[in-house]
Amino acid sequence: MTNRRNFIKTSAGIVAASMAMPAFSFASQPQVSANDRIRVGLIGCRNMGWGDLADMLLNPEVECVALCDVDSNILAGRAAELEKSHGRPPQIFHDYRRLLEIKDIDVVIIGTPDHWHCLQFTDACSAGKDVYVEKPIANSIAECEVMTRAAKRYNRIVSVGQQQRSGNHWHEMVEYINRGMLGRIARADVWGNFRYGALDKPFPDELEPQGVDYDMWLGPAPLRPFNKQRFHGSWRMFWSYGGGLMTDWGVHLLDMVLWAMNISRMPRRVTAIGGKFAYPENAPETFDTQQVVYELDDFIMTWSHTGGTETGPYGRNYGMAFKGTNGTLVADRENWEIIPERSGADGAGKVEPLKVLSDHKERHRHLADFVACIKTRNPLTACTIEHGSLSACYAHLGNIAARTQSMLVYDENAHRFVNNPQADALLKPEYRSPRQFPGV
Repeated sequence: MTNRRNFIKTSAGIVAASMAMPAFSFASQPQVSANDRIRVGLIGCRNMGWGDLADMLLNPEVECVALCDVDSNILAGRAAELEKSHGRPPQIFHDYRRLLEIKDIDVVIIGTPDHWHCLQFTDACSAGKDVYVEKPIANSIAECEVMTRAAKRYNRIVSVGQQQRSGNHWHEMVEYINRGMLGRIARADVWGNFRYGALDKPFPDELEPQGVDYDMWLGPAPLRPFNKQRFHGSWRMFWSYGGGLMTDWGVHLLDMVLWAMNISRMPRRVTAIGGKFAYPENAPETFDTQQVVYELDDFIMTWSHTGGTETGPYGRNYGMAFKGTNGTLVADRENWEIIPERSGADGAGKVEPLKVLSDHKERHRHLADFVACIKTRNPLTACTIEHGSLSACYAHLGNIAARTQSMLVYDENAHRFVNNPQADALLKPEYRSPRQFPGV
């Protein structure tokens, strides 16, 4: 079987040019003066945001000057960690708007739950900050669209936390497909099966934990009693805050198909089925089981998941399969491989079997690319706001189709569905007063 080294050798120069990864490493950068530093503020310190900040801080040109979180316990712990590792205490805030008032902050990382992304992003852009925002960029299609407009209006450098776009083996996969090696691709199947997608049986509501500003955590979302199943981490399984496995993993994996197949527009039609079929007694509002079909101009793409399970096609609990006339390409974050179709005459493979491994450095590269783009004012980050918006919208389309049990056709010019007022009602959330949907 052809290995990754042989693939790269026989494809010399292919991944270079438009698909090249940053050649520099944070660790190799020289020390810089204080005037040249990139000052960062982090909003949402618990999980992905903190990991993103940690990667950025590997660059000696970057320093964190402020942290913001609604949970005082997390905020105090992260501030102490930062002071210990970098020698100076950050300013701390519970209200992100106070952080944005700091004129010295150049960049904001947004690592909050999805329902907060749009307001924090548009406010950060209008305050003149560049932004790294976690995926999905927003919890609705209308929010995705207004965020894209905000980035353009305020001329900000934006990168989305879809770090697979900075993975070498993903770039090599896209290049292989674009060379036409698979022949005509008729379909691309995508799946993601994870135990956490089913959560547990419901817990009773309770008082918010001491030190948590729960009203601020809810933000624009509807007022609702505190419940720990709708809080740290598991919030993504409730419609007001997230979109379940469809938006959590679907955004990452669908993005790879859209990239590889050079898709930059919404699909022609979308149909879906979803429900709580695997664990109907459990807490999530989102679907534990879902199947989506996207019709594009010359192929179909599918998404499927079953929360509570961790097995899937080709022995992978998540991944994708591009079905071509010459062979099938199967991929996940570990590797991609080619399964050849056999010719009718002699049974020989139409393409060579191949396996390409990941080096697992995509997040480091992704943040390095963002820092480089900030310095050069290059808006073409590894994952632009347009990339993030498109894949998030595809995921939201899958949820809306399943929730309305209808076939969807989205009019990109009118920003609504064709003859489907029930689906239109799910395009834009109603923000809880006093917060208002951004007007950009």
